[in-house]
Amino acid sequence: MIGWLRHQKHALTAALRRLRSQAFTTLLTALAMGVAISLPSGLYLVLGNLSGLAGDLPAQPEISVYLDAGVSTVQKQAIAARLKQPDIAEARFVPRDEALAALSAAQDLSDITAGLTQNPLPDAWVVRPRASSREELARVAGDLGKLAGVAETHLDSQWADRLQTALAIGRTGVWLLGGLFAIALVAISGNAIRAQVLARRDEILVSRLIGATDRHIRRPFLYVGALQGLLGGLAAGGVLVAAGGVLRAPVDRLAGLYGSAFHLLPPTALEVAIVLGLTTLFGWLGAWFSVTRALHQVESAR
Repeated sequence: MIGWLRHQKHALTAALRRLRSQAFTTLLTALAMGVAISLPSGLYLVLGNLSGLAGDLPAQPEISVYLDAGVSTVQKQAIAARLKQPDIAEARFVPRDEALAALSAAQDLSDITAGLTQNPLPDAWVVRPRASSREELARVAGDLGKLAGVAETHLDSQWADRLQTALAIGRTGVWLLGGLFAIALVAISGNAIRAQVLARRDEILVSRLIGATDRHIRRPFLYVGALQGLLGGLAAGGVLVAAGGVLRAPVDRLAGLYGSAFHLLPPTALEVAIVLGLTTLFGWLGAWFSVTRALHQVESAR
C-alpha cells in the first residue's frame, strides 16, 4: 500500500511539473474546456432558476369564475350550490373590494386605484376541482361558464402547465447538449495529452527498455488529463460567475417591473462539486484514450 501511494505521489508530482513547465498551453486548454462546459452548465442554471419561479405557482389547478356585474341573489345562490357538488374540492369567494385591495398591494398600484370612481373588478370564485386531467378541468370550467350570472371562467394554471412542459423539453436539451460537450472535453484533453506523449517518445522508449510497464508510463499522463479537466471546471465556474454578475442587475430590474422578488440564484455547493468531478473525469478519460493509442503507435514504430 505504501509503495502504491509512493507511485501515485511521484506521478502526481510529475504531472504538476509538466503543467507548470507548459503554463501557457495549460491555460489555453483550461479556457477551452471552461468555455465548452459553461454553456450547458449555464443553461442548467437558467432552467433551475425558472423551475424555482414556476415552483412558486399553485401546485393544484384553479379555475377563476368571474360573475356578471348585475348578477342576482338567486343566481349567486345557484352558483354557490353548484360549487358544493362532489367534483369541486374547494371554492373560495373573492369579493370585488378584496380583489381590488389585493391587486393594489401586490402590484403597487395604489396611486392608480385611488383615482378610480368605481371598482372595475367583478366578484369572483376561486375554484379548485378534484380532477387534475386536462379534459376534466376543461369540462368543469365549461360547466361553470354556462351557469346564469357567470361572465367568464379562466383556468389559471394553464400557462403554468405550458411552462413546465417547456422546462421539461429544456432539461432534455441540456442533457443532450451536455453529452455533446462532454465528448468535446474528452477530445480536447486527448489531443493535449497525445501531443505530450509524442513529444516524450524517446523517454517512453527508454523507460520500456528498463522494464517500465504501460501502467507506470500512463499514470503521469492520466494525472495531467485529470488536472486539466479540474482546471477546465474552475474556468467554467469563473465564466458563470462573470456572466451572473453581468446579468444580475438587469434581471433584478426586470423582476421589479413585474412586481416580483425573483433573483438569480447561484449554483449550490453540490452542483459545483458535480461539475468539477465531471470535468475531472472527462479529462481523465480523454487522457486514457489518447495515451493508450499513442503508446501503441510508439510501440509499433520501434
